[in-house]
Amino acid sequence: MNRQDSQPDIHAQNTHPESTGYVVLANQVIVRISGPGTDKFVQGQFSQHVDEVTANQSLRAAACNPKGRTYCLTRLVRDQQDLLMDLDAGQAEATLNHLRKYLMLFRGTTMAIVASARIVGLLGEAAAIAGAGEEARSLNQVGQTLATDSGVLIRLEDTVLHTARYEWWQLDGTPSLPDDLTELSMDHWHTASIRAGVPWLTPQSTEAYVPQMLNLQHLQGVHFKKGCYTGQEIVARMHFLGQLKKSLFRLRFSGTDTAPETGTRLLNENKSVGEVVNAVATGNQHGELLAVIRHDAQQGPFALEGDDKVTLELQVLPYPVPEREPTTLADT
Repeated sequence: MNRQDSQPDIHAQNTHPESTGYVVLANQVIVRISGPGTDKFVQGQFSQHVDEVTANQSLRAAACNPKGRTYCLTRLVRDQQDLLMDLDAGQAEATLNHLRKYLMLFRGTTMAIVASARIVGLLGEAAAIAGAGEEARSLNQVGQTLATDSGVLIRLEDTVLHTARYEWWQLDGTPSLPDDLTELSMDHWHTASIRAGVPWLTPQSTEAYVPQMLNLQHLQGVHFKKGCYTGQEIVARMHFLGQLKKSLFRLRFSGTDTAPETGTRLLNENKSVGEVVNAVATGNQHGELLAVIRHDAQQGPFALEGDDKVTLELQVLPYPVPEREPTTLADT
């Protein structure tokens, strides 16, 4: 096991206690895909098998270009015969315009943003119960869903400190939340995502990575036996031939109040060995980040390009990444 996968996360435990409450995820929109070609369209463009997206289970997925590079990270939710997915609000129109080139082949099938919908992020089981009711306790596995009066509650991956995370997809207007439920900032949500080892794309990282480089295969995001979709040949070859040479790591940074920008290079002995994917400042002169790093350089030490005062330390992820081990054999 990698050193960073086994050592306790002392910094997070002692200096960054995790808050509980809710965050209105105004940076995300919900898209509805409807019509007779819904499943076939999604099956041909996303890395997930639509048959496994059910009324009780939501799964992550990626959409890739023909070279297998990810331009969209999303979550698929079943709503009767329709499929719902979330998109970054700032990139939604560009993503939809690209997907519509393929949607044209499916007569009578539509894809549009649900203007009345919103997503609320919930941190902590108590927050989920306060918002959606006692039935939220039944969600104890990643991807499980619960129908509510206003939409669907989804259990996400816990943080490394075992804080439960949820998304509440509210489809009918904006139902009120309990007054005693604490509203948190977007930084709280992004910090929890980083501590869960879950990345998100920005304009700087779009089409930069194959899904496995973002650990999506360990986040219920890639189905390796589903058949053809755009970019599938590259994604499958990397998996079955054991060609994954870099993946997502979590690190703590200190020595600056400013979170490094996406794409900032990580150096080892003045050589580039990776780059920042997401980063959040969590306190005075420190924060956390996710970075894609070459496996042959994973022991570090690391420096941040352009700022030699910043210190970087590898931190534990809440899930194993066996592809990092030199003895790992490709699945066949």
